[in-house]
Amino acid sequence: MREELSSAVKAAMKSGDRLRVDTLRMVQSALKNREIEARGAGKSLSAEDELSVLQKLVKSRQESVELYEKGGRQDLASKERAEIAIISEFLPQQMGDDDMKAAIVAAIGATGAAGMKDMGKVIGALRAQYAGRMDFGKASALVKAALSGR
Repeated sequence: MREELSSAVKAAMKSGDRLRVDTLRMVQSALKNREIEARGAGKSLSAEDELSVLQKLVKSRQESVELYEKGGRQDLASKERAEIAIISEFLPQQMGDDDMKAAIVAAIGATGAAGMKDMGKVIGALRAQYAGRMDFGKASALVKAALSGR
């Protein structure tokens, strides 16, 4: 992923796309900081860790969009949306709602979940299988609805 980012930064610099350059450099910086933290703990940065960093960056920007819109700052909200689009290019394709519901039903069956007390098992199984491709905020609500309906 880092090689992809470096290539994308170079291409953005050549094209003069300032927002893209700044956003990609910010992503590189976040990854580098996470790598330094991991090295300090005697670990290396895995692909899942890299995806986690990108997802956190996207989530942070989504929260900012909401706040800017509430504050009437459409200019800043649109900048955040543009950054989300740039960061999302490096994330795997997100699952659609129908695919997510099917995966949840399968995970509930595989874990033998019988009620709300088993929600952690179901979410754990989903995280193991669909990390980076599933919005776990949405998934959590769907799992809760599915388990409470049983």
